[in-house]
Amino acid sequence: MLYKLYESQRSLMEPFTDLAGIAAKLYASPTSLFSQYPMSQRISAGYDLMHRLGKGYEKPEFDLRTADVDGVDVAIHERIELKKPFCELRRFKRFSDDQATLAKLKDQPVVLVVAPLSGHYATLLRDTVKTMLKDHKVYITDWTNARLVPLSEGKFHLDDYVNYVQEFIRHLQKSYGNCHVMSVCQPTVPVLAAVSLMASRGELTPLSMVMMGGPIDASKSPTKVNDLATDKRMSWFENNLIFKVPDGFPGVGRRVYPGFLQHSGFVAMNPSNHARSHYDYFQNLIKGDRSSTESHRKFYDEYNAVLDMDANYYLQTIQTVFQDFKLVNGTWDVRGVDGQIEHVAPQDIKTTALLSVEGELDDISGSGQTAAVHTLCSGVPKAMQEHYEVEGAGHYGIFSGRRWREMVYPQVKVFILRYQPQPATSAPAAPQNVARVAAEATPAVSLAVVEAPAVPAAKPEIQAKTPAPKTPVVAVAKAAGKAPARKKAVLRKA
Repeated sequence: MLYKLYESQRSLMEPFTDLAGIAAKLYASPTSLFSQYPMSQRISAGYDLMHRLGKGYEKPEFDLRTADVDGVDVAIHERIELKKPFCELRRFKRFSDDQATLAKLKDQPVVLVVAPLSGHYATLLRDTVKTMLKDHKVYITDWTNARLVPLSEGKFHLDDYVNYVQEFIRHLQKSYGNCHVMSVCQPTVPVLAAVSLMASRGELTPLSMVMMGGPIDASKSPTKVNDLATDKRMSWFENNLIFKVPDGFPGVGRRVYPGFLQHSGFVAMNPSNHARSHYDYFQNLIKGDRSSTESHRKFYDEYNAVLDMDANYYLQTIQTVFQDFKLVNGTWDVRGVDGQIEHVAPQDIKTTALLSVEGELDDISGSGQTAAVHTLCSGVPKAMQEHYEVEGAGHYGIFSGRRWREMVYPQVKVFILRYQPQPATSAPAAPQNVARVAAEATPAVSLAVVEAPAVPAAKPEIQAKTPAPKTPVVAVAKAAGKAPARKKAVLRKA
């Protein structure tokens, strides 16, 4: 019922918000008579703010057209590599007509970025992807708004999330021999489960895992998010947060945790900060500060765009991760695509290098929650484990913004490259029917880059049996002289 009321109210308010947007432009345009009235800038600013507070926000685009690779602009083509009912695996394929640049692109590591399914769209990681594209072949999980998935596609559970991740990893392994996996926030838990299950079966596991700001052990340094999950019974979540999708959407009748309720929760965590931000936006509109107003618009276009989550996935996540702590207690069993129940055993992971990243001021995933992965993955040699705490960074700062680009990314880049197999020293003879050369068409270990399917070559062994020797790194968070001067973040062996 609440979902229907919300949609009815939104439909009723939509014409007024559109009119507010038009009025804002009328009072701001120098060619309009309305702009000649006294206080026209204030009136325009007021209407603009009213428009933005009342409008609906659709899924943003990644809008990544080019990437800078060592000073050369490389064209980006975004495409769907695999399409599942609740997720799309997106690829950001890079193109260049510069031969030297092509040679760099084809041997760079393949990285699967697993985006969170926790309210916002995968485009929240736009800055993460844009930065990674300089030195990596990047794929990302783009989760679908549950209200757009028909009931005929079935339900979606946390188990299905784990199975999706395994399928995506296998797809990249089939295409390139192997890959690296980077998970941000919520997906650290299902990603660890996915790789654990692959290891337990004796499958090839990713070369490395980068775990960033996730609730591996949500009992450590609990935050407001953790407290909400533990203070309420499952029946409370079921009765107060779960509603059916109303008419007008493909997923009509599906039980979901609506995006608008999630957004209300996001804002309620820091209401004064959001109020101040909107007031500053109003003042900047009056002053004509275009740079500040555009930054505000970009941030809230992303922040206000939310998606519905399938109720089964949401409730299972609350119980598994935040109430029963099944991962750290060793009591988590996952149902596979074949219906078989398998036990999650992180200690079975032996050959996948592990890097955990935490923000010093993270108020969503508290201190120590992500670092707990090192205790669970006891089978991974200590020499292949590292932990990095980013001084002065909040939750979003570890994967977006200046600290991500200048402090976190350099460490992630070096870590991934350390476990990336070196390409063969000589290229095999190309088959007669090889088509034209294109970047990133074959695995990183091959020196021949082809676009059309040819006679398949034997895959080289790329899973490193022993890690490459490395020099211990300490206190290296300071980047390009721009990192905070108070103290250095710590990068240490786990």
